[in-house]
Amino acid sequence: MVDNNQTKRTISLEKYGIENATVLYQLSSKELHDKTLELGQGEEAASGALSVNTGEFTGRSPKDRFIVKDNVTEDKVWWGDINIPFSPEKFDALYNKVTDYLSGKEIYVRDSYAGADMSRKLNIRVITETPWANKFAHNMFLRPTDQELKTFEPEWLLINAPGFMADPDEDGTRQHNFAILNFSRKIVLIGGTGYTGEIKKGIFSALNFIMPVDKNTLPMHCSANVGDNGETAIFFGLSGTGKTTLSADPNRKLIGDDEHGWTPENSIFNFEGGCYAKVINLDEEHEPDIYNAIKPGAILENVKLDKDGNVDFADTSITQNTRVSYPIYHINNIQEPSVGQNPKNIFMLTADAFGVLPPISKLTPGQAAYHFISGYTAKVAGTEEGINEPTPNFSACFGAPFMPLHPTEYAEMLSKKMKEAGVDVWLVNTGWTGGPYGVGSRMKLKYTRAMIAAALDGELREVEFEKHPIFNLMMPKSCPNVPSEVLNPRETWKDKEAYDKKAKELANSFKKNFAKYESYANEEILAGAPVSE
Repeated sequence: MVDNNQTKRTISLEKYGIENATVLYQLSSKELHDKTLELGQGEEAASGALSVNTGEFTGRSPKDRFIVKDNVTEDKVWWGDINIPFSPEKFDALYNKVTDYLSGKEIYVRDSYAGADMSRKLNIRVITETPWANKFAHNMFLRPTDQELKTFEPEWLLINAPGFMADPDEDGTRQHNFAILNFSRKIVLIGGTGYTGEIKKGIFSALNFIMPVDKNTLPMHCSANVGDNGETAIFFGLSGTGKTTLSADPNRKLIGDDEHGWTPENSIFNFEGGCYAKVINLDEEHEPDIYNAIKPGAILENVKLDKDGNVDFADTSITQNTRVSYPIYHINNIQEPSVGQNPKNIFMLTADAFGVLPPISKLTPGQAAYHFISGYTAKVAGTEEGINEPTPNFSACFGAPFMPLHPTEYAEMLSKKMKEAGVDVWLVNTGWTGGPYGVGSRMKLKYTRAMIAAALDGELREVEFEKHPIFNLMMPKSCPNVPSEVLNPRETWKDKEAYDKKAKELANSFKKNFAKYESYANEEILAGAPVSE
């Protein structure tokens, strides 16, 4: 697909408080690539992709994400450690400092939108200090045609100024970097960090407030694909659970790999125009779609190149969180436009490092809401500093850092939509079997794919199920192309008493985590919990 945003007109930024700037408007992906090289801000990889280093920050900084607390947000946002309040007065003062900083500079401006459903799209004007951040916005947001740009009116403004450092004492930030959402002024203000994920997640956070409050649409941190029969599947999951891998199915068209909305009309639409995938230990055999998407137009972040421009995907010397951003049309088998109808299956993915949860189990609506609010996976030794053994990791709605409302609000919307659409919901453990991490082994990808295929094809509706004694999950006793002995996790452990002990420990971790939501949850959701000790 050719880059169709070749419009050469310019615009003034004075109404935003940015004066005497040289405005480079709507440059093509190739022009931004070349500009990055010209400024010495990146290198070209052997594949033709652009390679950049995001500097001090190689990941999001959740403790430095704020929401302006005012009459729009005060009674709606779930304030706390995730949604940290920021005063309108401090925001206005900081905004003025950032726009003063950008005045007189060469600035990159891109008009784009989020939301492939045209009745729910959000027009965004992105102003960036660097060309490669503007290229990231080109990749990750949806791209208006030249005709659409002639009448384009931005609804939200995103300003990205990585070179601006805040003064915490004066500006009200925690440290020199910040990402602040202002729902009254409809602005995302980012400074002090070059990590481009803040751009993507800033808009996702805004949509997670706008969609349920104003559009009666459920926002979801998930991937989605659609089969030849027109049925859509949704995949929730935290990092490392297989969300991108399992939704990239050669027999199904990809709608998107990360952020979607579920409308009252029962359609699923992608918020984005691209993908932002981890590339740590990437290889062509196991992740061919991502591997082959790394070509001209893509942006590699924080990887190491050899003298010939080849990427060492195993190198973690900069970060474990090495990434690639590319437009969705770099994937061959995609749904165009990125909208699916008739959702019939939801898969909640977890990589259980304790080897306790079944490889696939069917959930009741109450259990689905409970596990959605819990958002469980496990961290294993070596993934983060200080993690020496498997550790439970809970992130509400499989995306807590981006959810401005209380998690139960999203869960109740999901539960209602599941019932209305007659959706089957499955909990899929892509983690360990035969014992915990260090004893057992990782569930084979071919088995997980076979279980998901059986669910999608309706084959699991025809088999006998048994109930897990602690988590009350319904486990199939047989599945095509999967050995029956792996379907009940207790049977894969040599020491059955050790399994029971570990299962009870994990159940108690679930219940301890859920305690903070109990007063907000209805009886159906509470009934989805594992049994008490």
